Amino acid sequence: VAPTTPVCDVPSSAMTGTVVQLSCKETEGSPPSEYQWYKNGVALLEKTGTGSARTPNITYTMNKKSGTLLFNTVTKNDTGEYFCEASNGVGLSQKCSVKRMQV
Repeated sequence: VAPTTPVCDVPSSAMTGTVVQLSCKETEGSPPSEYQWYKNGVALLEKTGTGSARTPNITYTMNKKSGTLLFNTVTKNDTGEYFCEASNGVGLSQKCSVKRMQV
């Protein structure tokens, strides 16, 4: 079953230095969807664990299975327009509407 349009939860504003979690979920897709977050139209890299030399300024952890995008400490650089895309290999992938987060 192709995914439905996911529901995105993006805070409209966040305080610098706080922990912020963005979430994305859709329930119709079978097999379960994987989620990809975008900022300002650019796909965010999946990152697990601590920073690597190639991506020193990534301040988040993205979980493609659960659809969460977690910022341990948000900075002004994290301000932007976010949306997520759900895909499971069946039918077209679905995107939620773009939401702006102001830090």
